[in-house]
Amino acid sequence: MKTAMPRPLLALALLAGLTAATANQAAERYADRPETQQFIEEMQQRHGFDKDALTYIFRRAQYLPSVIKAISPPPDPTSVRSWQRYRGRFIEPVRIKAGVAFWERHRDSIKAASEKYGVPEEIIVGIIGVETIYGRNTGSYQTVSALSTLAFDYPRRAELFRGELEALLLMAREQHRDPLDYQGSYAGALGLPQFLPSSVRNYAVDFDGDGQIDLLNSPKDAIGSVARYMQMHGWETGAPVATRASIGSDANLMPLIANDINPAFDTSTLASYGVKAANGAESAGKAAFVELVTPGEDSEYWLGYQNFYAITRYNRSSFYAMSVFQLGEAVKAARAAAPTRR
Repeated sequence: MKTAMPRPLLALALLAGLTAATANQAAERYADRPETQQFIEEMQQRHGFDKDALTYIFRRAQYLPSVIKAISPPPDPTSVRSWQRYRGRFIEPVRIKAGVAFWERHRDSIKAASEKYGVPEEIIVGIIGVETIYGRNTGSYQTVSALSTLAFDYPRRAELFRGELEALLLMAREQHRDPLDYQGSYAGALGLPQFLPSSVRNYAVDFDGDGQIDLLNSPKDAIGSVARYMQMHGWETGAPVATRASIGSDANLMPLIANDINPAFDTSTLASYGVKAANGAESAGKAAFVELVTPGEDSEYWLGYQNFYAITRYNRSSFYAMSVFQLGEAVKAARAAAPTRR
């Protein structure tokens, strides 16, 4: 005689079945969904795409639940980010060693990009290191499927990712490639520098001069494109990135912290709140007051100048910008100390 399944197990089984059914349905439905058909119509009207060709692509795009899981905020809204934990992922021996090797292997290209666009070599190296460990981890998601999942099944950022899906199709046409061939991150970022398709179209350059832009297989293109991106987002040649902040005993920090990462405070304003550059560093223009929080430990306080802000245009996070800055400095120091350096 059959034994009835306990209610909790039955509920879990039904939920698993429902989730699987939803995923299977989504995997096959993109070409037939009204919002996708509207998107195809818009691409046909605005850019002259062939409707049947786009339908073919979206019949092969798959719903990827792992993409939704990866991009969704953490389930615990009370979880606190930790600067020391975040920093430890990037400023560590494996990545520093890989950075030295990458810099040596491509030193001529890195130097040329730095000179052309006015961005320090260590910043170029820092960005590529933080993004992909110098090409070791560029992502294995089919980009059409990842962006379709986010454009049509992630409502909170659907507009952004529909724009990136549009940019991907335009980029593929410009590069004479099959849109189904691209692979990258769960968010649709591509190549060594993890550019979104719109950034590839707007900022990437053919730095190796072979007539095409390839951020995955051409480190030269990736290096030049990172430097140009930073130049286009306000990098100030020869200016500093950040310096430690000195906090007075009667400092009033909350108005400064509330400003976030915008470099809005001059030296006199910072001084009025009890803050100045540490170690007698000279003023370097307007700055943001940056607090790097680690639960259970004292926060780190920094002044982030225009170039710090420029790095946040790559990823809007003070943790990210500081990791790029510090990884670049660490690789630079390790390279200078390497006995084999010529």
